[in-house]
Amino acid sequence: MAIEPERARATRIVVGVGGGTGSGKTTFAHALVAQLPGGAATVLDHDAYYHDLAQLPFGARHRVNFDHPDSLDNALLGRHLDELRAGKSIEKPRYDFATHTRATGGSTVVPAPLVIVEGILVLAIRELRDRFDLKLFVDAPADLRLLRRIRRDIVERGRDIDGIDEQYRATVRPMHETFVEPSRAFADLVLSGLGESATALRTAADALRHRLRLE
Repeated sequence: MAIEPERARATRIVVGVGGGTGSGKTTFAHALVAQLPGGAATVLDHDAYYHDLAQLPFGARHRVNFDHPDSLDNALLGRHLDELRAGKSIEKPRYDFATHTRATGGSTVVPAPLVIVEGILVLAIRELRDRFDLKLFVDAPADLRLLRRIRRDIVERGRDIDGIDEQYRATVRPMHETFVEPSRAFADLVLSGLGESATALRTAADALRHRLRLE
C-alpha cells in the first residue's frame, strides 16, 4: 500500500548507512525501502555528490583521492537533507564515473517520511552525521568487500583490473583504515553484510514503520 501524498510532505527521519566498500550497505538500504509502503522512503547515494572535476585534465582526475571525505560535496548533501526536512524537493546530482564529472541535469527527489543516506563515509563526516536520526554501519570481511568492489567497478564503471588494484592500494585501503572503520564507533547499530541480516532488516523496518506511524 502506498503512503498518502499528504503524509509525505516533509522528511521526518533521516537514516545514515555507512560501511566499507562492498560491505552490502547499498543492498541493505534498498532492501529497507522495499520493506516499507510505497512512497514512505527514498535513498540518497553519497556517491552522487562527488565534486565535478571537469576543470582538471582527464589524466589528473584519476589521481584524485576519491576515498577522502573532501572528494565529496558534503555541504550540498547537507543542504539537500535540510530542504527535504522542510518539505522541498531537491535535484540530486548525476555523476559520471567514467569521466569523473557531473552529468548535465540531476534527478528530482521528492520529500519522503524517511530518507536513507548510504555511502562509505557518511558516518565519518560530522556535518552529515549530525543530521542522522539513526546511524547504521554494515560490516563484512575485507576479502569479500574487495571481490564485490572488483565486480562492481568492472561491470558498472567500465574499469580494468590494473586500475582497480592501483586505486585500492593507494587510497581505498588506507582511507578505509583512517576514516571508514573508525566511523563504526558512531553507529547506533552494526549489521552484517554477509546476507544474513534478514532479522535485523525486519527489526529496523518494523521500528521505522512504527516511528513513522505507517502501520
